[in-house]
Amino acid sequence: MRKLDRLLFISLTLGAMNLAAQQSNIYTHDLVDYQKALSLYKDKQYQAAQILFDKVKSANNSSEVKADCAYYSANCAIRLEQSGADQMMENFVENYPTSTKQNQAYIEVAHYYFEQANYVQALKWFDKVDENAMTLSDKERYNFQKGYCYFTAKNKKEAEKYFNKVANSKEYGSQAKYYLGYMAYETDNYKDATQYFDQVADKDKYKEKMSYFQADMNFKLGNFQKAIDLGIPQLSKSDANEKSELSKIIGESYFNLKQYDKALPYLTEYKGKKGKWNNTDFYQLGYAYYKAGDYENAIAQFNKIINGQDAVAQNAYYHLAESYLKTDKKQQALNAFKNASEMEFDAKIQEDAYLNYAKLSYDIGNPYQSVPEVLMGYLNKYPNTSYKAEIESLLINSYITSKNYKEALVLLEKSKTPENKLAYQKVTFYRGLELYTDGNYNEALALFKKSIAEQRDAKFTTRAIFWKAETEYVLGQFGDALISFKQFLGNAEAKNTPEYKNANYDLAYTYFKQKEYEQAAKYFQEYINIAKDDKVRLNDAYLRMADCYFVTTKYWPAMEAYNKAIELKSVDADYAYFQKAISYGFVSRNDKKVEELNAFLKAYPKSKYADDALYEMGNTYVTLNNTEKALQAYDRLIADYKDSSYSAKAILRQGLIYYNAEKDEQALAKLKKVVAEYPRSQEAMEAVSTARLIYVDSGKVDEYASWVRTLDFVDVTDADLDKTSYEAAEKQYLQNNLKQAISGFTSYLASFPNGISALKANFYLAQAYFAEGLGSNAVPNYEYVIGKSRNEFTEQSLARLSEIHLKKNDYAKAIPVLKRLETEADFPQNVTFAQSNLMKSYYEQKDYPNAVIYADKVLANTKIEDRIKSDAQIIVARSAIKSNDEVKAKAAYAKLLTIAKGELAAEALYYDAYFKNKDGKFEASNTAVQKLAKDYSGYKYFGAKGLVIMAKNFYGLKDSFQATYILESVIKNFSNYQDVVEEAKKELDFIKSEEAKRNSSITN
Repeated sequence: MRKLDRLLFISLTLGAMNLAAQQSNIYTHDLVDYQKALSLYKDKQYQAAQILFDKVKSANNSSEVKADCAYYSANCAIRLEQSGADQMMENFVENYPTSTKQNQAYIEVAHYYFEQANYVQALKWFDKVDENAMTLSDKERYNFQKGYCYFTAKNKKEAEKYFNKVANSKEYGSQAKYYLGYMAYETDNYKDATQYFDQVADKDKYKEKMSYFQADMNFKLGNFQKAIDLGIPQLSKSDANEKSELSKIIGESYFNLKQYDKALPYLTEYKGKKGKWNNTDFYQLGYAYYKAGDYENAIAQFNKIINGQDAVAQNAYYHLAESYLKTDKKQQALNAFKNASEMEFDAKIQEDAYLNYAKLSYDIGNPYQSVPEVLMGYLNKYPNTSYKAEIESLLINSYITSKNYKEALVLLEKSKTPENKLAYQKVTFYRGLELYTDGNYNEALALFKKSIAEQRDAKFTTRAIFWKAETEYVLGQFGDALISFKQFLGNAEAKNTPEYKNANYDLAYTYFKQKEYEQAAKYFQEYINIAKDDKVRLNDAYLRMADCYFVTTKYWPAMEAYNKAIELKSVDADYAYFQKAISYGFVSRNDKKVEELNAFLKAYPKSKYADDALYEMGNTYVTLNNTEKALQAYDRLIADYKDSSYSAKAILRQGLIYYNAEKDEQALAKLKKVVAEYPRSQEAMEAVSTARLIYVDSGKVDEYASWVRTLDFVDVTDADLDKTSYEAAEKQYLQNNLKQAISGFTSYLASFPNGISALKANFYLAQAYFAEGLGSNAVPNYEYVIGKSRNEFTEQSLARLSEIHLKKNDYAKAIPVLKRLETEADFPQNVTFAQSNLMKSYYEQKDYPNAVIYADKVLANTKIEDRIKSDAQIIVARSAIKSNDEVKAKAAYAKLLTIAKGELAAEALYYDAYFKNKDGKFEASNTAVQKLAKDYSGYKYFGAKGLVIMAKNFYGLKDSFQATYILESVIKNFSNYQDVVEEAKKELDFIKSEEAKRNSSITN
């Protein structure tokens, strides 16, 4: 369409004004000033003329003269653009109704405003004119000018009415036909437009403009070659705006004639409507580049088509996808094919796009659906496709290659056809591994059994047997695990599996758990014989083998094995050294035992076994009758390890040494110290018994009685009843009759709350409750135990009590218990348990600094499993994210990526993509998202978040189509994850607002 400012303005010449009204001879001589004013008016000296006209009007009494002067003065005011000029003319008409100049006044003012291009004002005065009082020539001029005023006001109906009145006028006819033709052109009435334009085609002043109109009309009528022939010559004569429009007409005409190489230079010259292109513009240029084999430029144009929902958009997205394939951008091609396949404007394009979408999904993975779902979707929609066999083959393979075992298993369970049996065996195996990694052991075991039952691939059958054994072991089914491990090792395929290298180690541990120590030692040795790079397992195998020899009294082989562990300088070297030292005592080498214990204390002064060593040293000196050194060893233990479980025993031992040496006062001092510092402990009971003997021997029974009455845990009169009641309950507990044991211990504690065995009764009652799944009931009993001085049950009670609180997510109660367990535990496993759960508890309470402190402690332990390492790294990473410390988070997620499996690996990959996007590494970030989509498609949440990152990457790479399409897909497909959808909407709004600045087809 042509705008008004592009039209050729046809200048009009006003007719000579009738300024020489007939004057009566009577005035000619007398009105010199009037004539002079009239002369000035004709010379356009309006200011001077107006002054004289006003002067004459004031001095002359003739109404006719006054009327003429008022008429000319008002005309002067209008031409001088004086304020109130319109009103002056209105006053003239009102004051001199009989003046012959009244109608002429309206005409003259209208003509004046018309010449000034003030068409609104001109139309106002034209409307006042009496047409019947006009001459023919004045009427033609009047009709044309009034028609033109309506034309500029966009009043087509009225404009046509007045132009048609002068269409045959000699003076105004050509101009009128030109404007009538233009109005027909504007309303797409090309037939009338052509007729009108043909009638003025020989007029040079219209010819140039009409060439443009005719080129446009021929283009719209489908006469493309004629449009080109008319348009090209006009280019050099056009202004910038018209040149842009003509370039579009010529370029699109060549495009429609399939002469794409010729279309390109013209299409690129188009500047758009108000500087913006629409989707069709981008499509045509993109397709022209596509046909020319310039795929990068084709992509650059196609991917600007956003929100397209028509046949043009479907075609564009299909060819965009093909262009991506030509440039090896498969992920981008997948999205474009998916978009084209979801549009129904062209069924052939839709089907072909779906086929390519399905094949690409198999090739590179799919972030929106599992690959099997995509392939099945294609087969369901096009059951008679000629590609059926190929797609069915891909479907079977996709169950494995997509690694989306969870969804693949659902599909396979529905279709257990013979040709899918092998895929079913593999999928059940891999899904079993995922569940095992996530700690869902019972579900994992069921799947491993299903995999074994298929017997399609010997290697997978063998591997499934191994993992069945591993799962049974974790579940405490050691008998079944033993059978499964033996079955694995007896399988001919076992040596060809990655699991074989650790099988003897795992079998040895299974024997170890069943206390079959000779068999355990044998298989630990088998593992050692082939162990290579796994230093942690090798060290552990030496230790456990040594322990097996130790338990079976084979002390010399035990010492050899402990020496091997010491040589490896692992974190457990202190344990091996200690065990080796005490082994000398069992082969009657007590001097050597003492020597090794002293060496141990020098080598490992901060070892957890230092208090054990001192206690053993003291006992050994007693055996060697060196009581002085024994007392020194016990003193050192008591001084340096006050909270040790051996402290009470050491003091009691000192008391017994003094007692045996008949140093009764010293003995009593030690025994009473035991009772005072460790009341109700087993050592306190023994101390009371020994003290009784001293008092009885010395005849100080009254002193004994007085002392004993101060002890709230000793009831001399009820001692036998106490003992009997406790032993009855303990018997049921030892026979694993837990319900009866609970009843017995409850009854005992009710009768003897501070009884001799109150400590043991509380502990065993708590254990029974815990075993029966009544953790809450066990809490007060465990709290009783840990509330007493350090004893043999303290560590296990701390562990159990913290476990109960953790199961209820009561982190406030769990944390203080775990902190005690961390500092008081003798067993490294309990320290690890405490630290790892403190890490999690602090994180859940949003105490991120402490969470990180404990995560670092966990990571410092080189013996922990990868699963616990993953937990620690994720706590560090998440805490850093929550604390806005992205530098630390980036490092933590990078470490996590090297060890994590399952969902944690998906999370780590997401953040790998996230940080690469932040660094502007868009291609590398997309690679991470693609890996996330392909290898961890089962974890939809991080898959969805990864897609948002991918969209940001594509926008950073100036691929608007990919960015918006991905975001729209996230919003459509992941409504379960509201936070992700909100992020996607926010990013989509931003991109659309930016793209709308150049694409008129985009609306927010």
